[in-house]
Amino acid sequence: MNAPTPYFDITDEEFNRIVSTNLLATHLACQIFGKHMVDAGGGAILNIGSVTSFRPLSRVFIYSASKAGVLSLTQNVARELAPHGVRVNCLCPGFFPAEQNRKILDKSRVDSIIRHTPIGRLGDAPELIGATLLLLSPVAGSFITGEAIYVDGGFTAMTI
Repeated sequence: MNAPTPYFDITDEEFNRIVSTNLLATHLACQIFGKHMVDAGGGAILNIGSVTSFRPLSRVFIYSASKAGVLSLTQNVARELAPHGVRVNCLCPGFFPAEQNRKILDKSRVDSIIRHTPIGRLGDAPELIGATLLLLSPVAGSFITGEAIYVDGGFTAMTI
């Protein structure tokens, strides 16, 4: 959940809605499913972050803060559950056209994103599958916990 509200216009209600949807819900899911996995002797949790977990973006202030919180939560829960055989990681997508971001992805913003993405385009949903399978795999991902994988076309690697 996000909103393109200018910073000084963000209401407490909007702030709480975004943080509750993105961060509180992730925390509750980690608690509920993490406990089941601990009791079962292991498992893997995959939280959904964002490129904004690492680098804040304009026009999505609270979204960026909540997704940074998801990354921090992921790392802390990973440390807590690792001794019980539960791995916790974070998939951080870059820019993928979706209903939730249509309000902020006007042509000028898309052009700016593409200029800052070395691959030179937005992502396609199937491109998230490989990283997801790796992070959830009981073999290939068995030594990966507390990590974030950015599937962003190089956006987080770009500077000037």
